[in-house]
Amino acid sequence: MVQAAPLAVSLGDPAGIGPELIAEAWMRRERELLAPFFVVGGAGVLSAAAASRELSLPVVQIGCPAEATQAFASGLPVLGKQDCTPAFGVPDREGAALALYSLSQAAELAVSGEAGAIVTGPIAKSRLAAVGFSQPGQTEFVADVCGLDHKDAVMMLAGPSLRTVPLTVHAPLSAVPGLITRDLIEHKARIVARALARDFGLTLPHIAVTGLNPHAGEDGRMGHEDSAVIAPAIAALQAEGLAITGPHPADALFAAHERDRYDVALCMYHDQALIPIKTLDFDQGVNVTLGLPIVRTSPDHGTAFAIAGKNVASPGAMIAALRMAGECAMRRAAPL
Repeated sequence: MVQAAPLAVSLGDPAGIGPELIAEAWMRRERELLAPFFVVGGAGVLSAAAASRELSLPVVQIGCPAEATQAFASGLPVLGKQDCTPAFGVPDREGAALALYSLSQAAELAVSGEAGAIVTGPIAKSRLAAVGFSQPGQTEFVADVCGLDHKDAVMMLAGPSLRTVPLTVHAPLSAVPGLITRDLIEHKARIVARALARDFGLTLPHIAVTGLNPHAGEDGRMGHEDSAVIAPAIAALQAEGLAITGPHPADALFAAHERDRYDVALCMYHDQALIPIKTLDFDQGVNVTLGLPIVRTSPDHGTAFAIAGKNVASPGAMIAALRMAGECAMRRAAPL
């Protein structure tokens, strides 16, 4: 079996739950069969976060990513001396600077191939903006590091029960109908199909596309977008050989008896994609960026400052993000 390079993990905001969940994930590495990973910066932050969960966490400073694989068995590998003293639940400028440094370096290491993938800890975007973060989110940041247009980086939410992709992401609901175009649907669907084949081993993934309007428009009685825009895009993609169906009424597509009929749901807007995944797989949901030359995953939750340091946050999504990154990295490392 081909061994991928170790995974690079960005710390996330030191005042949030990210560091303690990274520490918990390392403690469970053998039980969860996690691939070797290392964290960029924040050795002291990680030790303090582990102590808040009553974990005795050994930290091993490494000089380069290649050292992480051997060090992983005896301690949590940390690359770099950058650090700060966090106050859990109280984000500050120093912590934001460390979070941005960790994200930048981890992404660069993945692009260079020194890391097999990047797993990003949760950040507070408003805090990072104060120290030079100009992108809408980490997805766009990683796309910039990869030299890609933001439209080529596609967000997928994945859990044990469901995978969903929002066609439009952080857009007001009132703007969504005007943003939905045939070109956008076709562009994102192609990226999704290629990525599921390459990184998830699905040779011909079945994509189910939701409608925009109730009952998928009901033949124009409840809106024209479904028949005039979405259906023609699906027909064009079917002609290319994609296994894609729709538009499906969104109110029924996520029922248990429907979910085994497709591999991913391409949804028209943010909440249409995120409500079902967070309802079904909240503690195991992973945010995966498709279309990149590197593998990038992240737990599908935020910094949760209100519970940071209180030993109540579930590590499930962080563990799932690490496991998924490792599996995708292994597939990319395997010879074609």
